[in-house]
Amino acid sequence: MSALSEEKLELPATDQPAYPDYRVISLIVGCAIFLEQVDGTVLATALPTMARDFGVSAPAMSVAITSYLLALAVLIPVSGAIADRFGAKRVFNSAMVVFIVGSILCSLTHNLPMMVAARLVQGAGGAMMGPVGRLVILRTVERKHLVSSMMWTLIPAVLGTMAGPPLGGFIVEYFDWRWIFYINVPTGLLGYWLVRRYVPEVHAATRPAPFDWLGFALCSIGLSCLLFGLELFGQNTDARNGMVLVAIGTAACLAYIRHARRREHPAVDLTLLRIDSFRLSVISGALMRITQGAQPFLLPLLLQIGLGFSALRSGQLILAISVGALLARALTTRLLRWIGFRRVMVYNGVLAGFSYAVCAFFRADWPFWLMFGLLVCCGVIMSVQFTAYNTIAYEAVPTDRMSAANSFYSTLQQLMLSVGVCCGALILKLAMAASHNTEPSRLNFSVAFGVVTLISLSSTYWHRAFAPDAGHEMSGHRHR
Repeated sequence: MSALSEEKLELPATDQPAYPDYRVISLIVGCAIFLEQVDGTVLATALPTMARDFGVSAPAMSVAITSYLLALAVLIPVSGAIADRFGAKRVFNSAMVVFIVGSILCSLTHNLPMMVAARLVQGAGGAMMGPVGRLVILRTVERKHLVSSMMWTLIPAVLGTMAGPPLGGFIVEYFDWRWIFYINVPTGLLGYWLVRRYVPEVHAATRPAPFDWLGFALCSIGLSCLLFGLELFGQNTDARNGMVLVAIGTAACLAYIRHARRREHPAVDLTLLRIDSFRLSVISGALMRITQGAQPFLLPLLLQIGLGFSALRSGQLILAISVGALLARALTTRLLRWIGFRRVMVYNGVLAGFSYAVCAFFRADWPFWLMFGLLVCCGVIMSVQFTAYNTIAYEAVPTDRMSAANSFYSTLQQLMLSVGVCCGALILKLAMAASHNTEPSRLNFSVAFGVVTLISLSSTYWHRAFAPDAGHEMSGHRHR
């Protein structure tokens, strides 16, 4: 998702930090997330227009999203090791430069394969920005301030998601879609300067262990083949190629599991799953993120293709989700303190699942204010849920394993968002095939939203497995 001073600071996160106020660090780290959020939300509103320019179907544009998320998932495991060796400041700033270069390359593309290649470069920068920034927070902020710190970090991210949809719709409606990538340049340069000026250099408190390059290679091959295999199933291509890639990816992942059991410091530390709160957050969050990944892909297509709205109108409606997420900032901490993590995740998780289902009932003749209001509610609910996931995951993780836990969690987070996009495209394709449509209809989108809703609701079983007093030190809730 740099320097107040150039000295190396190595105090553990549990000590009183000698760093700037945690709000300052959190907001600056949030600038990196701002870049990613603007890029993602702007791109979503432009997909139908880009599809026409590239001469492909709108569902085929899912690869433009999954290629970026794939780069994140593949490179995030190495981000912690690189930050440990070269310092978070240097890695953070280098990542911003790569992200800016990737954005410029995206604006120069003329076909879908070129866009995929440029998005991979952009994803390589994004893979370092978010996780390394989060690692800075985990190492410099006291545990009692983690919830508040995460909230401050999300403020620029929410502003990015708010600005992205209407800005993307405006650019697509009145200019060329290529300009949506140039808006990353001034923001990236500002973030680069802020990191150099204010964020402290943070190194690991202990000497880093030798990096697991074999494990990293197995993970990279496994995740790449699995995701591109799923992507091929969602496209109008030979399914045999997709089956071959899925088989190779599965074999590589199984080989990695066997390899990780024999290595003391694997690239992705699977032994972290023995920690109850981490394991349950990973599993339940993974199911919810499949749906969360499908929504930003399906919703703009529904609004523009299924309902016939303009790109600008579509962007204005998608803005509602970001408005809801911003409103949730003042609610989440109080809600967690009032009823605790477990109850929030159980009850709010059910509401989150049904908030996706609402999109299946949208009609072109519905009042704008009604759809906007429903999407605001969706944004509030989802923001509360993912803030809970992102915080409770680290409750029982020892300080010396924070880097490994951060890499693991961030990798799986991006992976499941990618799977969500692939699932959304695949379900939409199957619905189109069943109704013999060459272009997706409103009913096809309704089916897709209904299926992903069921996936998110399945996370309730895992929410209920959390201990009643889970995260009480972070939230201040006292279970009776």
